[in-house]
Amino acid sequence: MGDRKNYYMNSVISFARKIRGNKKIYTIYTYLILLFMGIFLGIVSLYFGSSSYLKPMYFSYFNDVNLIILNFFPIFFTLFLLYFIFNRVWISYFLTSALTVILSFANYWKLLIRNDPLLAMDVLLFFESLDMAGDYNVNLNWKMVSVIALCVIGVVFAFFFVRRRINSIKIRVLAIIILALIGGLLFNNIYMDTELYNSIENHDLVSRWSFPQDYISKGFIYPFIHSIKSSVFNKPEGYNKKLAEEKLFSYGYSDIADEKKINIIAIMLESFNDFTKFDNIEFKEDIYKYYHQLKEESYSGEILTNTFAGGTVNTEWAFITGFTDVYNFKTQVNSYAHYFKEQGYRVEGSHPGHDWFYNRKNINAYLGFENYHYYENYYAELSNNEIAGDDILFNGIIELYNKNKDSGKPYFSFNVTYQNHGPYSTEKLADKQYIVNKGYSEEDYNILNNYFDGIYRTNKEIEKLIEYFKNEDEPVVVLLFGDHNPWLGDNSSVYKAIGINIDLNTEEGFYNYYNTPYVIWGNERAKEKLNNDLKGIGPTVSPNFLMNVLFDLLGYEGNEFMKASNELREYVDVVHVYKIYKESGALTAELTAVSEEKLHDYLKLEYYWENNFRSFN
Repeated sequence: MGDRKNYYMNSVISFARKIRGNKKIYTIYTYLILLFMGIFLGIVSLYFGSSSYLKPMYFSYFNDVNLIILNFFPIFFTLFLLYFIFNRVWISYFLTSALTVILSFANYWKLLIRNDPLLAMDVLLFFESLDMAGDYNVNLNWKMVSVIALCVIGVVFAFFFVRRRINSIKIRVLAIIILALIGGLLFNNIYMDTELYNSIENHDLVSRWSFPQDYISKGFIYPFIHSIKSSVFNKPEGYNKKLAEEKLFSYGYSDIADEKKINIIAIMLESFNDFTKFDNIEFKEDIYKYYHQLKEESYSGEILTNTFAGGTVNTEWAFITGFTDVYNFKTQVNSYAHYFKEQGYRVEGSHPGHDWFYNRKNINAYLGFENYHYYENYYAELSNNEIAGDDILFNGIIELYNKNKDSGKPYFSFNVTYQNHGPYSTEKLADKQYIVNKGYSEEDYNILNNYFDGIYRTNKEIEKLIEYFKNEDEPVVVLLFGDHNPWLGDNSSVYKAIGINIDLNTEEGFYNYYNTPYVIWGNERAKEKLNNDLKGIGPTVSPNFLMNVLFDLLGYEGNEFMKASNELREYVDVVHVYKIYKESGALTAELTAVSEEKLHDYLKLEYYWENNFRSFN
């Protein structure tokens, strides 16, 4: 047996020496190995890119040669570019496989947990994403372990058996330049081409109107690279800075009359929604009792958010800026917080989480907040170095409101809660059973009941806050709204178990997936000052229009940008990031010509307002 092993080993070594002895053959051999490595990594990216659809979706990719080329080419490109840079196949394969595998697994987990694909913008929030991922049950399955093992074997194989190096520096430099030119041309003209991207049809298993499903239908590498385009805010077609400036400022700036200035407290509630609207759930206890009473005393409606189970800052920043799409702001930016400050308000807020998360410490300053209170500078001390729950946060909001009285200024406070952040444990944590178990699995029941335990406690704090301000002598208006719907199990398992339609192919499913409520309540002093009972049913709008709804109710006209957005709102009052709109009360992916023109004109003004900060100092 030992002689046979030695024979085979000597044969392999002899074969390797023969190949190495012939430079031309060794070069071809090296390039073929790189190609096979690229094919393997391409297959890995497609398999895990198919998410929960797995085999059926995976095999569907091979029906379109364009999809294969568009997904495989970036891997080949990276392998060869790194080979020419480092002159080592094993280094090229190690770096390329690490990048491909990490991104592919991250996309798989993100889709499974939140039904949200990995975008290029997510990489910019790498550390925040790692922190958030720690909250979820992310495990390597046997397929992932096998892929990692094969990648390690490939690196070891390349280290010992693919040692071809290019001796000429000139050839390497020339190859790098040529690859860079080809890569740049293809990136700009192919991978960033939206028309080409939309023309790729692979929707037999998924809906073209669902962004996550449309993303899955195109593999992983290709849509991930294309998402870079949405991470960079390009100028709208036909944009002219001077014309946009003239058009925007033609709307005119309006002050808030002194006799109409009231204190405004806005609170965005983590994962908050009213699940009593679904007949599928039978509650043992009316945990929304006070909330429903509050709605009867208030002006209420719904927002159609851009996110599901996460992405809090999208709703947060859309509300405070009025922008239809938001990004990681890097400098001073126009916002409604700045407008309130211009009107003599004291502008501040609270979030009991960390100030570095989503770079809030810097971004809230850019948005115009004079003070913002986080875990580090305020709530850690109040909560024994834990993330503060709503009981501490809501008390803090009241205390900060009272501290402002000494300033003699009207008060605008925008606060973001953390309590009830997902995921919710599959173990029994709540003392009470809030719902009837209608045949749910133990894990699904615990997830849902634990979620409602948080909602129960949040509603208790809402009650304390509102009852406090009912007895306040100063005029106060409170705006409450949800940031997004909750995570309820991997792949939305609990929604399916309780029979809530979240099929994005249907209008009902789209609303159920993205809608959260808002309530605008005012105390008697505010009603007197505004000469408005602050009651009624409000419209369903996207988060960027929520401040408009508030201003309409209070009788404020706002600045030029708000007036421009109000004009758009007459035609389109939902502008969803996934190119779904609400026009004439119905959702649509195809606007009428008039509304399309209004939206296009508005986006030019929005782009100007986003990129040209105006200071009154």
